[in-house]
Amino acid sequence: MATMPVTNKKKLGKDTAVQGTNDSSVVSKVSAAAQGYFQDVYLQHFVCKVARRAPLINRGYYVRWRAVDHCVRRFLEITAHCSKRQILSLGAGFDSLYFRLHSNGVLTSAIVFEVDFPDVARRKSALINSNNILREMLDSDGQSPQEPLYLSSSQFRLLGVDVRALSQMEKALESSGFEWKAPTLILSEVVLTYMETKWSDAVIRWTADHLPQSVFLLYEQIHPSDPFGQIMQDHFRKLNSTLYAVQQYPDVEAQRRRFLENSWEQCGCLDMNSFYFGLVPEVEKLKIENLEPFDEYEEWNQKCSHYFILTASQGSLAAHEILSQPVSPLATTGLSFSPIPLPVRTVPVHTEGLGMGSVSLGPNVILLTGGSSKGGREARTGLLLKNKNNWKFIKVASEDLGVRLYHAVSAIPGQAAIVLGGRTSPLNPVKSICKLTMDPCCTLDLDSQDDDIIFKVEEVVCGGKPSGPRWRHTMTLLRHQGKDYLFVFGGKNGSLEVLGDVSFMDLNQNLWTEVAIEGAAPEARFSHSACPYQGGVVIFGGLSRRGLPLGDTTLLKPTDSGFSWEQLDITPPPAARYSHSAHVIGDKLLVVGGVWLHSHVPGLAVIDLKTQSSMEYRLDTTTVPWPLMLHSFCSELTDSKKELLLIGGGGNCFSFGTHLNPQPVIVDLRPIGSLVE
Repeated sequence: MATMPVTNKKKLGKDTAVQGTNDSSVVSKVSAAAQGYFQDVYLQHFVCKVARRAPLINRGYYVRWRAVDHCVRRFLEITAHCSKRQILSLGAGFDSLYFRLHSNGVLTSAIVFEVDFPDVARRKSALINSNNILREMLDSDGQSPQEPLYLSSSQFRLLGVDVRALSQMEKALESSGFEWKAPTLILSEVVLTYMETKWSDAVIRWTADHLPQSVFLLYEQIHPSDPFGQIMQDHFRKLNSTLYAVQQYPDVEAQRRRFLENSWEQCGCLDMNSFYFGLVPEVEKLKIENLEPFDEYEEWNQKCSHYFILTASQGSLAAHEILSQPVSPLATTGLSFSPIPLPVRTVPVHTEGLGMGSVSLGPNVILLTGGSSKGGREARTGLLLKNKNNWKFIKVASEDLGVRLYHAVSAIPGQAAIVLGGRTSPLNPVKSICKLTMDPCCTLDLDSQDDDIIFKVEEVVCGGKPSGPRWRHTMTLLRHQGKDYLFVFGGKNGSLEVLGDVSFMDLNQNLWTEVAIEGAAPEARFSHSACPYQGGVVIFGGLSRRGLPLGDTTLLKPTDSGFSWEQLDITPPPAARYSHSAHVIGDKLLVVGGVWLHSHVPGLAVIDLKTQSSMEYRLDTTTVPWPLMLHSFCSELTDSKKELLLIGGGGNCFSFGTHLNPQPVIVDLRPIGSLVE
C-alpha cells in the first residue's frame, strides 16, 4: 500500500497551485450553466461572483459536464436495484454533484463520499454551512463531524484527506461508513494527472484491489506532443500544476492499458470529439450550438481531441456497458503516407495573425489583409517582399479597409486585388466589397519603406443579385468564354447558417450574374479551399453543417453552356480537414495543414486530379522553435513552385491563452519529385 510522500515546502506550494485549478474550474462551470449549456442551479453557490466565460470555454466545460453526467447516470441506472451503492469523488473540489443528483431524486440508497485536500474540504464545508439552500439539503445522520470528516449526512460525507495518502484515506473512509463491497463509482475529474504517475497508478491499483464491485470514471488530458498539447502543458506548468500522466499515457489506448494493467477487468475510453459526435443526440447538439454566437471551431475540435473520458469496471459491473463505443465519425485509417517528410524552415519576418487574407500580386510580392493578432482585430494591409533569399514585411499606406477576419482575397489584372466578405464578429459580417490597386509609381524592393508603397482602396458597387455577406468562404478568379469572373462558394452568414450557394461576379461589368451549372452540387460548407483548375475550380474539404470535417474533392468544369459539377472518387481518400490551404501545380492539388477530429496537425496531401489518387506527407517541423499551428493561416506558392510559404495562423487555445505563429515558414516541396520536375 502506498504511503504519503514526504511533506516539503515545494510540494506544499504545488499542492496549493493544484487547489487553485478547482477555483478556476468552478467559475467556468458556473458560466456554462448560466448560459444554458446544462442545468445546475447549485454551482453558483460555490463562487463569489458569476463571471461570463468565452463561448469556447463554455462549450469545453459543457462537453466535460455532459460526459461525466452520462457515465454517472448510467452507473445509477444499472445499480438502481441495489440496497446500497456509493459514489467516491476523488479531488472533488467545489463540485455540486451531490446537490444536483439529490434534487433530481436519483440518489435512492446511495451515498456520495467526497475526498479532497483538508484546506479545500474546510472551505467547502464552510460554504455549505453558510448557505441555507445547500445546508437544508443535508439531513442529520447523528454523527458529529470531526476531522477529517468535515460534513456528514445520510447521503453525503465530505472528507479532508490527501488522495495520495492511501492508508489515511482508507482509514477515513472506513470510519465514515464507507462499505468496500458495495457497488461504487470512483470519480476523478482532472485530479490524478496532477500527481506523479507512481502516485496516480497507486490510486488506480488501490481502488481495484479494495472495491470488487466498482466503476472508475476518469476525465483527463491526452496528446502532449503536438502543438496544442505543447501549449496545454505549458499553461499548466505556468500554474505550477504539471500534467504528469499525459507523458506516460499519451493517448486513449495507453490509458486503456494503464487500467487493465492495474487490475481492472474492462476499460473503455473516448476522446471528447468521439463522445460529442457519437453519443450526444443531434437535437441536443443543435441546441448547444445555437446558444451563443460561435466561430472558434478549430480550437473546439482540438480541445476535444486532447481530453478523454474513461470508464473501467470490475465484478458484476463489468457486464454492463457504462460508456459505449460509437463508430468514429472520421477515421484516419486507410490513408497512404509517404515515408519522406517535407522539411519546414522559418522565415525571419514578423507577420503574426489569424484569419488573414493573402494573394500574390507578382513575382515574390504577397499582399496580406485583415486578420487578428494578440493586439486584437486589425484593419491592416501589408506586403511580403522577397529578393534572393531575404524577405521583408512592409506596412502599406492605404485607406482603411476596415476590420476583417476570414475574408476572401483574389488577384485581378493590373496589380490589383478584390477583397470580399469577412467578419468583425460572428454576428457582424462585412458587407462591402473593396478593390485595392497599387500605385504604379511604387518601386517594390527590400529597400522600400512603409511610406513608399501606396494602395488605392475603392468600394466596388455591383449590379445584379449580390452574393450575401459571409465569411469563411472562397473566391476564385475564372476566365470563361472570354470573360473574367469571380466565383464565390460556401461560408457562413450573420444568421450563422452554413452556406452552399454559388455566385458569379462578372468583373468586366461589376455585375452579379447567373451562370448555368449542371450536376449535383457539393454539400454546404465553410473553411474549405477552392483553386482554379483547367478553366474551372477544384474544391476540397471544409466543415459541414453537422460540424464534421469533409474530405471530398469536387470539380467545377467548364462546358459550352456554363459549368458542370463532378465529384472525384479519390483512392485512397485524403484526410478530411478544414481551415487548411490549397494550391494546384499541374494536375496536382496540394492541401496543407488544417484541422480534423484527431490530435496532431495534418501535414500536406497531394491529390492527383488525373489518376484520382492521393498521398499524405508529414511535415518535419523540428527546426521550428515554436508550436506550429496550421489553421486560420494563409499560404502562397513561391515563383519557383518548389516551396510553399505559410503565413500567420494559430488561435485562442481553449483556456490556455492565445498562440499565434510569430513568423512565416517555408515548406520544401522538392522531395515530392513529380511536382518540381
